[in-house]
Amino acid sequence: MKPHLPTATGRRPRTTRVLAASLALTATALTVAGCDSAAAGTLEGSRLSLPVSGGTAVVDTASLAVNAHTEDGRQLVLSAPAGGGLGKPGPVTRTADGARWSYPGKGLKVTASSERGRLRIRLRGERDGSVNWPVTGTDRSASALQVPRGEGLDIPVKDAFWNAGPEKGGLAGSTVDMGEALSLPLWGYSMGGTGRKGGAGGKGGSGVSYLTPTDLGTSLQFASTGGRLRTTARHSFDAGAGTRDYEVSFALTDGNPVASAADYRSYLSQHGQLGSLRKKIEQNPANGKLLGAFHAYVWGDARTAAGVDKLKKLGVDRMWLGYDAGPDPMNAQAVRAAEKAGYLVGPYDTFANGQDPKTADSPTSAWPGRVYPDFCVRKADGTPETGFGNRGCYLSSRAFEKAEPAKHYLADRTRTMVANGADSYFLDVDATGELFRDHGKGHEMTKAEDRTNRLARMQRLSKNLVLGSESAQAWANKVLAYNHGSGTPVDDGLWKLEKDRKAWGGYYPEKAPTIFFKPVQLPGRMATAMYDPKYRAPLYETALHGSLVNAERWELSYEKLPARKTTRALLAMLYNTPLNYVLDGPTIDRHGPELAALQKYFSPLHRAAGTEQMTSFRWLTGDRTVQRTVFGNGKLTVTANFGSKAVDGLPGGCVDAELSGDKQPRRLCPAQLNG
Repeated sequence: MKPHLPTATGRRPRTTRVLAASLALTATALTVAGCDSAAAGTLEGSRLSLPVSGGTAVVDTASLAVNAHTEDGRQLVLSAPAGGGLGKPGPVTRTADGARWSYPGKGLKVTASSERGRLRIRLRGERDGSVNWPVTGTDRSASALQVPRGEGLDIPVKDAFWNAGPEKGGLAGSTVDMGEALSLPLWGYSMGGTGRKGGAGGKGGSGVSYLTPTDLGTSLQFASTGGRLRTTARHSFDAGAGTRDYEVSFALTDGNPVASAADYRSYLSQHGQLGSLRKKIEQNPANGKLLGAFHAYVWGDARTAAGVDKLKKLGVDRMWLGYDAGPDPMNAQAVRAAEKAGYLVGPYDTFANGQDPKTADSPTSAWPGRVYPDFCVRKADGTPETGFGNRGCYLSSRAFEKAEPAKHYLADRTRTMVANGADSYFLDVDATGELFRDHGKGHEMTKAEDRTNRLARMQRLSKNLVLGSESAQAWANKVLAYNHGSGTPVDDGLWKLEKDRKAWGGYYPEKAPTIFFKPVQLPGRMATAMYDPKYRAPLYETALHGSLVNAERWELSYEKLPARKTTRALLAMLYNTPLNYVLDGPTIDRHGPELAALQKYFSPLHRAAGTEQMTSFRWLTGDRTVQRTVFGNGKLTVTANFGSKAVDGLPGGCVDAELSGDKQPRRLCPAQLNG
């Protein structure tokens, strides 16, 4: 939320594997394997062998240990036995595509099958309980772990920084809620040597992708064992929470750092869950104005017609301009000026928070009638779920959905917010993982039902408005056109730093709050965890580029972190994602020419490739300082040098981009523009 608001055998073609480092990162990269009598595999004792793309998976029905035999003769451990044991298994029954069995002592029923080239294992809890499985990263050849924190991380398993505890910026000993803290419901491992120059796990690289479609009720635990990062998923089977079903899909990959995300994109496409920005533009042409646009929240003079004209005269051809729900929004004249300039304009709003309208300190928290307190999310003990900044309460999406046909609270709110002619909308928190189980009488819901309700109201908004939300998770990709937040792999220490008003800034002055405008130096460990390019991997873009436009969090504007400007600009160009600004009049005067130069470079690249899939990501040097991405199978190729020395003619701190048909690369060296 926004902090300032109260807010084996049988040879199959090698191309059937997830070839993430090549231009084979398509929505059909993971093809159907074993579509014949072999799909059911074989059963010898407790060893169930099933065909998967790139080899054979072997499930031990006694322990849920999973191994794999790859086509090139490798033996891989995909999961150690379930933690804590499962008890004696029941008899195994063969099915058309695998087998089923049970663990009576744990009250679990298990189904294993080969599906679209993956090993799919489903667990059904007959009673409440939990399971610690799969247990991953135990293979001795495991070299790197991929985690979708924000845009994504690729972490060498022996890296000392990440093997430290969270208090030092590392992961060891921490647990993340997969339905809340990760941007995608997956993780992955690469096998083989470190470095992986070329991005494919070294010569003959291999890896494994883990997808958890049932992310609610599932967490991922990190442990450092012998100086190596391991991970264990834990799922809670809870009838009241609606989490009695648990599913994990395993896929063999080529070991590329983004292979698990490529697998997930393929999964989304196969299940009709992958959106298309191109189709969203066809349905609402205003979405097309996102292509080439930088994003900015505007304050003071920047939200006037004169402020818009300043940007246009600087040569900025596309912008998304947002403004908070305060007493001085952009007026109709400013909106008309933005529309004339080719810009999008949208208010900040949230349907998640309610306060007593007599004392509410934000207009977004004031609702008519008895929305507050009747719509408050209630805990099991009947007390309300405290709202933004410990004020008011979180409001139930179920209560709103039930009331909307007759009371149209949400439709009326939206109509009021865009009465100035705004053609975009930023709906805070609706697409994040912050979901609620509501025990309130008459509007009870599970987290899954909360997610469904949010999708329904976002779908309604997206029909006529260019819709965005905060830190959008993958389940919302079909209804959103843009997203602020999933570009940032936030270190947990950031939230504590943002609460330090002296260091980070406060909510004053009103027209240029220092919380947004005061430059800040991130502590070293935090800067490493969030912005060290050698640990970054574009998992989110691999999975969702071409479905929605992703940017960093709004309180982390481009000018907020001066020491990170060059790195952030290079990452934005490499990932084909816009920079996010906070602007007032003086900021436009001071930094406007630099913004305009950066946007001028970005605009043609994003216009050409913003609707395309990221089809390749690789490191070109062993130290990971030079990285390359490809979009649309060659429509755009971007090479960034995060180092200090030139490599193959590309200076350190610079980026080259080539659109299909270009005779020479387009070069940008951001540090030369710093204003």
